[in-house]
Amino acid sequence: MADSADRSRAVLFDMDGVIVDSERYWRTEQPDHIFPATLAGEHPDLDETTGMNYREIYDHLDAHYETKISKAEYIEIFDETAREIYSERVGLLDGFHDLVEDLRAAGVPVAIVTSAPPSWHKIVTERFDVDVDETISAEDIDGDGKPAPDIYEYAAGVVDREPGDCLVIEDSKNGIEAGKNAEMAVIAYRSGPNDDTDLSAADAIVESAAELREAIRSRAGR
Repeated sequence: MADSADRSRAVLFDMDGVIVDSERYWRTEQPDHIFPATLAGEHPDLDETTGMNYREIYDHLDAHYETKISKAEYIEIFDETAREIYSERVGLLDGFHDLVEDLRAAGVPVAIVTSAPPSWHKIVTERFDVDVDETISAEDIDGDGKPAPDIYEYAAGVVDREPGDCLVIEDSKNGIEAGKNAEMAVIAYRSGPNDDTDLSAADAIVESAAELREAIRSRAGR
């Protein structure tokens, strides 16, 4: 781990709903398409599963609801939907490139820490020419997905920082809990689709891209 005298925090960005505005599409595709194709009866509230790895979402649905298709069939539907969303619909967080450039120039490690599999985050990073130090997927680790702390604990080791020297940027209840369970500082980004989500466990809540950039700059180089 880095010497404790190095006080710059690593910044760990969630992808969905933070770097790209995909949650606005997931919040229609899941209740309108994926859940009806997967479940025979009651559907979950979206905050129950948002932020989880999609394979773990099926396991959660299978354990708590009445599934009517196999996990393999569910994965095929979810993957096809994801590829279309990331390839054709999402937009990049305003000012993201300049923010990353400023952080890296200041010696602040920058990573994407996402529940999305590599095939999805590769679409985003290639489409928008995103260049960060590390991109870490829940599928890279032998552990539980968000809200468990495993992925953020793993990320701290990858970027060579103690958990207390990591700043997590999240938009979901599960993601915020994962960051806090890993004993990291968390900024919650409220961007519209998550207006009704309980983000109160975060250390700070921001409501615009400009406010988010300012909060990150002020907290990362402490």
